Amino acid sequence: MFADDEPSLQELMKLELPRLGHRATVCPDGLTAVAALEKNTYDCIIVDLDMPGLDGIGVIAKCKETSPGTEAVVLTGKSSLETAIAALRHGAFDYLTKPCRLIEIEALLKRVTEKKLLEQKYRALEHQVRRLEGAPRLIGNTPAMQKVRMLIERVAPTGSTVLILGETGTGKELVARSLHDHSTRAHMPFVAINCGALPETLIESELFGHRKGAFTGADDHRVGLFEVAHGGTIFLDEIGELPKAMQAKLLRVLESGEIRRVGENKPVMVDVRVVCATHRNLPEMVAAEEFREDLMYRINTFEITLPALRERIEDVPELARHLLVRHRRGKDADAGIAEDAIIALCSHVWPGNVRELANVIEHATILCDSGPIHREHLPSRFDSRQLVGAARQKPGVMTLRELEMEAIHDALERHAGNKPKAADQLGISLKTLYNKLNTTGAPEKAA
Repeated sequence: MFADDEPSLQELMKLELPRLGHRATVCPDGLTAVAALEKNTYDCIIVDLDMPGLDGIGVIAKCKETSPGTEAVVLTGKSSLETAIAALRHGAFDYLTKPCRLIEIEALLKRVTEKKLLEQKYRALEHQVRRLEGAPRLIGNTPAMQKVRMLIERVAPTGSTVLILGETGTGKELVARSLHDHSTRAHMPFVAINCGALPETLIESELFGHRKGAFTGADDHRVGLFEVAHGGTIFLDEIGELPKAMQAKLLRVLESGEIRRVGENKPVMVDVRVVCATHRNLPEMVAAEEFREDLMYRINTFEITLPALRERIEDVPELARHLLVRHRRGKDADAGIAEDAIIALCSHVWPGNVRELANVIEHATILCDSGPIHREHLPSRFDSRQLVGAARQKPGVMTLRELEMEAIHDALERHAGNKPKAADQLGISLKTLYNKLNTTGAPEKAA
């Protein structure tokens, strides 16, 4: 915003500021400037110190009250230099003396833009630190995970909107972060938000921001996450939980690149790549009129489906060891996980997917802070009863190896000696099954 009572300067700024790449509101006096500040938020205001009705310092004071993040620049004559210094003490970013050249205004606005960009990167980094610890890594070498990596490599360098599908806990946010890290926006912010974790009354403010006083409880000006992610990537997790009213507003943002802060009339342009994720069936939601069909097609330019953990049981040992290193943070992390615990982990169906596995490993590290993790350190649902089946009825005490072989024999009998099917039921690889049979001299049956 530019405020000055000289008509010639007003006309000049109306022409030149847009030419320099800025959208400008030009005001003839201080009271008009304050009225504009009450309706919209600006990145920067340039105000003359001497104006009728309300001087520049008064405008700056009002600006800092309603929008502390807005930078203020004062225009002053040489005779008012002391007043300009007083304006700096009131929070002004800098001052220009009249007459000033356009090149000076351009250079000063460039500095304001650079400062805003640094603040934006800081907010994005702060947001990431609160959510994540350590660099993300997709663990697993099964064909399903190799396909996921291939799709990431293909779509990451593009600007396409991506929809990530998969059950809760499969690692959809890791895929989104990997897309960002392999994109041309990797040096810019990555911002994630769970659409299902916010009250419907707050999600618009969280995404698009609000101005002070826009609603009850809006005590300060707030920058929305779309602005925080400007230049980078925003990840909208569980987009299927987005209320219908917000779906329409998100569609408008995706189509126009404009957001509108709550309580403001002036739109703000943002440049973000949008990555979405959901565990829900969007076509079924569209049929039930719970999700907009046009939004579904808009976000589903490219689709990546993550397999459930039970569909890639062979990745469980590697995942478990990776999680153990992360939880122990270098403290005896090399001790690893014992074979009895690996067998128990690979025998589980994992309804909570990788998130459940992470919780199980954390539980185990609490009980076992050094040395290898054993079955006894796992939650009670991983006790030996999962493997013994009919062996429960047999008298006497059995060793762990005997219990394991009993489970293998039972599985082979149920599948008439078909080893691939038996291995699949046991949740182990065919190679592991052969190794166990060979090391124990178990009787062979036709596969």
